[in-house]
Amino acid sequence: MITIGITGIIGSGKTTVSNLLKQRGLAVVDLDGLAREAITLKEVQEDIINSLGKEFVKDGKVVVEKLRDLVFVEKEKLEKLESIVHPKILEGMWKEIDGLKGKKVKTVIIDGPLLYEKGLYKSLNKTIVVSAGMDKIKERLKERGLSEEDMDRRISLQVPLKEKEKVADFVIFNNGTKEDLEREAEGLWKRIKEWEVRAKCTLMI
Repeated sequence: MITIGITGIIGSGKTTVSNLLKQRGLAVVDLDGLAREAITLKEVQEDIINSLGKEFVKDGKVVVEKLRDLVFVEKEKLEKLESIVHPKILEGMWKEIDGLKGKKVKTVIIDGPLLYEKGLYKSLNKTIVVSAGMDKIKERLKERGLSEEDMDRRISLQVPLKEKEKVADFVIFNNGTKEDLEREAEGLWKRIKEWEVRAKCTLMI
């Protein structure tokens, strides 16, 4: 099996590309989805209460908006939250990958925002970066309702796209139309098929 990480920064379009690959039949593990599952766990909620405060969990649910407002302002709080949630995300990720291996799946896409920030890319076979110009990214984030200040805070917490591009195995530039991105995704899908063939040949040697 080939494990391929796909990442970018907020607003660059990584999840859209992951969905386009999923439509082409590739298995996708969504780390954001695993994070949402993790915060429903009782032990995770207890750790959030003990580390960050009881006001962040109400009626057995994490108050995501309040938590987000805190961690994107205070880096120390963000690091505490990550130390609680990330082990659960990784546990869920490897469990899904093992399940797919059992089904003889050739390739799995790992869709995650912090593959470089947390060093996870080192455990994967390939990494894809979805990039875009900062003006385009901010335009998208503005459409989502984020303020300029909020955008800048969130972007500052991630490794710059240019740095990610340097160490990626493949880069998609998402500056154009939906149709442009469809064509980019098709090219990426073909490249992944080539990687599969090479991996198979290597195993046969």
